[in-house]
Amino acid sequence: MPVLALISAVLVVTLEQYVEWKYGIAGIIGLLLLTVGIKAHSPGVSSAGALLLALLVTRPAL
Repeated sequence: MPVLALISAVLVVTLEQYVEWKYGIAGIIGLLLLTVGIKAHSPGVSSAGALLLALLVTRPAL
C-alpha cells in the first residue's frame, strides 16, 4: 500500500510541475480550482477550473 501512495504522489507532483512549466501560474490556478471543486463536490468551482485549463490549452488555436 505505501508503494501505491508513493507512486500516486510522484504522479501528482509531476503533473503539477508540467502544468506550471507549460501554462504558468494560470495553469496551476486552473488545476487547483478543478481539484478543490472535485473534492468539495462543487460543480461551479470545478467547472471554472476546467474552463480555465481548456482556455489555456486551446489558446494557440484561437
